[in-house]
Amino acid sequence: MPSSDPSSNIDKSNDKSNGPVRSFGRRRGKKLRPGRERLVDELLPAITFDVERSLAEQFAATPTDIWLEIGFGGGEHLARQALAHPDIGFIGAEPFINGVAKLVSTINDEGIKNIRIQPDDVRFIFPSIPDGALGRVFILFPDPWPKARHIKRRLITDETMDALARMMRIGAELVVASDHREYISWALLQINNHPDFSWMAENAADWRTPPPGWVTTRYEEKALIRGVKSTYLVFQR
Repeated sequence: MPSSDPSSNIDKSNDKSNGPVRSFGRRRGKKLRPGRERLVDELLPAITFDVERSLAEQFAATPTDIWLEIGFGGGEHLARQALAHPDIGFIGAEPFINGVAKLVSTINDEGIKNIRIQPDDVRFIFPSIPDGALGRVFILFPDPWPKARHIKRRLITDETMDALARMMRIGAELVVASDHREYISWALLQINNHPDFSWMAENAADWRTPPPGWVTTRYEEKALIRGVKSTYLVFQR
């Protein structure tokens, strides 16, 4: 288990010397409710991804596969996927502590056993994930960083794609979704130009329709309220 409470280190990646340029915004929102704050203090350390242990050792039962969700927001999609696939081990990364607290609360309420959380920049755990270990990766509604001066903060870069290509096995799927049209065009170009990924779409319905087993996230719901439809890109490693 982690040697210290991860919430105590929740703001360390604000220091650029600790790693890559951060691809996310704020780390904290409103003060956590007492119940969620208690769960962050007591439950989160036990279910935090441990870089010192193998993937199989981190789950109560040996998983048949490992799936990764990068930037899980409030954890709606991740929790539903974990409940639908109890034999699969899930790793969820999210630097926003309020979103982490919401997922930890769901894990506690639903008795979910197959999720491990990285409450920080996902790239910090990439070296701990073995080659070909991942069967599916989700990047859902990432921060689009629309201003030109912020493009360097976008998560989907050549370096990220190289890392994912190493960690994903041949035939694994990468699912990217966004309601931001320019970001989707940019992400499609970045990923489709990478030699290890192929876009699976055969017609327009393939990117206009959510993939099988889809769980609507709060970000997607907000977009729908605004009358904005999302785009769903599925790639194969």
